[in-house]
Amino acid sequence: MESTRLQKIQRLIQKDLSEIFRQDTAKMQGVLVSVSSVRVSPDLSIARVHLSVFPSERGKEIIDSANHNEKTIRYALAQRVRNQLRKTPQLVFYIDDSLDYIEHIDELLKK
Repeated sequence: MESTRLQKIQRLIQKDLSEIFRQDTAKMQGVLVSVSSVRVSPDLSIARVHLSVFPSERGKEIIDSANHNEKTIRYALAQRVRNQLRKTPQLVFYIDDSLDYIEHIDELLKK
């Protein structure tokens, strides 16, 4: 069971990371990246960030790029949350393929 404090921190990180990715992907034509969920460890040391990428073919490329540039993204996040959090958690990015899974189920149901 997650505490209220942990849920607030997860929402804060999700909101600020969404804004960071929105600004970064505005330069890339035809790519949309959204932060679907953030799970923070109880000791606030690691944040698991699930990204939803459209088009999904570019998902692996975006996740690899985000994990490679984790320090820069973490620094940008730290600048935004410096008044709310003392220490910014380490970020680990994962692809959220739930939309592809839903689409696959819909195709199977239509058959």
